[in-house]
Formats: sequence, structure tokens, C-alpha cells
Amino acid sequence: MANHELMDGRLHVYKRDNSRYWQCDTRIGGRRYRMTTREDGIERAKDIAEDWYLGLRGKLRSGDLEPRVEADSRLPAKKHTKEKTFREAAAQFQLEYAALTGGQRSARWVQMLGDKIRVHLNPYFGDLGLSEVTSGKIQEYRLDRVTKSKTGKPPARSTMHHEIVVIRQVLKTAMRHGWLSGLPDLSAPYRSAGKISHRAWFSPEEYKRLYTATRERAREPKNNRWKWTCEQMHDYVLFMANTGLRPDEARRLEFRDVQIVEDDDSGETILEIEVRGKRGVGYCKSTTGAVRPFQRLQERERELAVKADGRKPKTEKRSPQPTDLLFPGEHRELFNQILEDLSLKFDREGNRRSAYSLRHTYICLRLMEGADIYAIAKNCRTSVEMIEKFYASHIKTTLDASVINVRKTRKANKPAETPVDE
Repeated sequence: MANHELMDGRLHVYKRDNSRYWQCDTRIGGRRYRMTTREDGIERAKDIAEDWYLGLRGKLRSGDLEPRVEADSRLPAKKHTKEKTFREAAAQFQLEYAALTGGQRSARWVQMLGDKIRVHLNPYFGDLGLSEVTSGKIQEYRLDRVTKSKTGKPPARSTMHHEIVVIRQVLKTAMRHGWLSGLPDLSAPYRSAGKISHRAWFSPEEYKRLYTATRERAREPKNNRWKWTCEQMHDYVLFMANTGLRPDEARRLEFRDVQIVEDDDSGETILEIEVRGKRGVGYCKSTTGAVRPFQRLQERERELAVKADGRKPKTEKRSPQPTDLLFPGEHRELFNQILEDLSLKFDREGNRRSAYSLRHTYICLRLMEGADIYAIAKNCRTSVEMIEKFYASHIKTTLDASVINVRKTRKANKPAETPVDE
């Protein structure tokens, strides 16, 4: 830890190993005081530290700074309570969060929270008492993140949202332990209602272009060494667009999780899938278009199993192991390359397409075919509200013109009655 002494050793300016800013501390009137200079340059930090030290000395002489007085042994000792700092509350939050959410949150997510505390929150709030973390201070933090970004670009909206969420969790931890009496207002001022944009998907014409391109790539790869990868990519596109699985659910999928069945309700041959993902264990029934890609995946896995065992003749085929993954490799680079070649990486609103767009395509195509929105939500392990908000709002076939353009039947005018003489 770097350390500089000023004012004949009465003022120390130092930098911790895990911090970019210089800190300063001193002892005046029998009490110790610390402050962050919010500067990463030593010369500027020294100037700020000296001004701060001289300000404390002036307050002591004017009586605004109360010196420490030795306790009178004849009086009962007065209990001194020290306010917890944000750093201490953050450490307690990390300790509790990692232990109490074991198995419910991924290790990657827990590490991400810890990184945000270490890189951004502790350097800014760490030395502040919990009562000093006010709504105004949090707003200053938002401004600091926008104006002092290392990349020159302000952080993304989701990034700031996650950091504010971590601040809220740390302060709630302090409240549970009685270190903080109330939670400050963490809402972002000057924020307008966000525009709800639909999820990036492939229209029927774009989807046809996509699977046609992947099929051609599987038949004639640019390099024969990539043939297996290209074949897997083609079946991945068809499988995802006919099941509506999330990419992380597809990565976890094993052969024992998928069964080819004759559906009693529709009379069609489909896949019944046991899905493990962000919502726990759920079930999915595919369209008929997913059956043939799955069979090709099985055949390809048999060929790999035979080639891997040198003692077996190559003509012999074995079933894939139940625990083998359907998609053991990563398809991101090849998928993005195909989208770039077809000019399909972005939709007309500028939304970026990814493997998740195949799930959105499945939902939109089912809606266009007139499927029940509740059945789609259940099959995709999501809510009707999410589908209505992000999918159904831009599907023109969900609008019934016969209901929208209904007109009242006009009543015929009654003929005027002729007065009768009495």
C-alpha cells in the first residue's frame, strides 16, 4: 500500500491495493478522521488532503470540532457506538448471499455481484457511514459513472440497473441488522416511461432464408473439417425454432430428456422434452418440424461413438448415452457469421438478433397460426403477460378485423303518424 506523509507526519495520504483513489487520514483533538480524495493522481490528492486537514484544524480552533475528552472515572462510562460503513455492510451481504442462495443462484451470478461491489461500489461508497448513503449521494454516483467512464461511453441501462440493485441489497442487509433505520429513495429521477419494443425475431421469409443457408452450409461446408459443426448448426436452428427453448435450456439438454411420441391430441409425431432452465424443471411439446433434426442428432452421435472406440468396426452403430448432450459444442460464432452473410444480424428497428431470436420466432409463428396464447405461455414456461407485452402486440394476425370493424345495425326510420280527427 503506497503511503505519503505531509504536515510533518500529521497527515497521511495513501492508496489501497484494490482502489484507484487516494485516501487521507489524520488525528486531531484525540480523534482520527479519514476521507477519500476521489483523485487517482497523487499531486492533486495531496492538495485536497492538505485543504481538508487545515479545514479540520480551523474547526477545532473555532469549537465546531469537538475534541475527545477523557472519561471521568466517577461517572458511569458512556457507551460509544460507531456507525457501520458501506464496506462493512457490503461484506456482510456477500457473506449471507453466497451462503443462503447456494444452489439457487449460479456461481457466475454471485461472482458478478462481488465484482460490482469491488470495482465500482466500494471505491465510491466504501468509507461512507451507512447514514451518508443518501438519495443525493446515489444520484451523484450515477452522474460519476456517466461522466467518468473509462471507455468514453456511459454504462448501459442494464449495467446501472444491476449496480443500483446491489446497492439496495446491501442497504437492506444493513436494515436487517439494525445498522440503518430506513432505505433511501433509489429511483432514477428524470426518467421517462420506457418504450416497449418487441423482441428481435425472424419473419417467415427471413426464417426460410436462414434455414436454407444453414442447410447449404451443412451440405457444402467451406472446409470439410467443419462439416460436423455445420450439420449441428443446421439442426440447432430447426430444433430451436420448433421447440421455443431458451439457449441455456438447449445447452443443458441431454438425450434422456427427449422422447419421440405419438401425440394423442393432435395425432402427430412430436417431441416431448423435459426442460431444465431458469424456471426449474418444465415440459415442452415440439412441433413436427423438430423430430427429423433430433433423429439426425442421434445418428450423428452414434457415428461419433463408433469412431471414438477403435476396437469397434465402423459399420456398427450404438445408441448415444442417455447423459450425452444434444448440442455439446458452441454455435455462437458460426451462427453470427451466417447472420452477417445474410444481413440478418439486426432487424429493421436495430435490435440485435441472437440464438434467443429463434425462441422469439417460435412464439411469433405460433401466434400467427392462431395458437392459444395461454397454451404457448405454458409450453414456453413464461407468462401470458410477457407474451402479450413483447410478442402479440406486433403480430397483425392476432387482430380480428371482424371484431374491430363491427358496426351497429341502423334502425329504419318510422313513418310519421297521421293525426286522426275525433
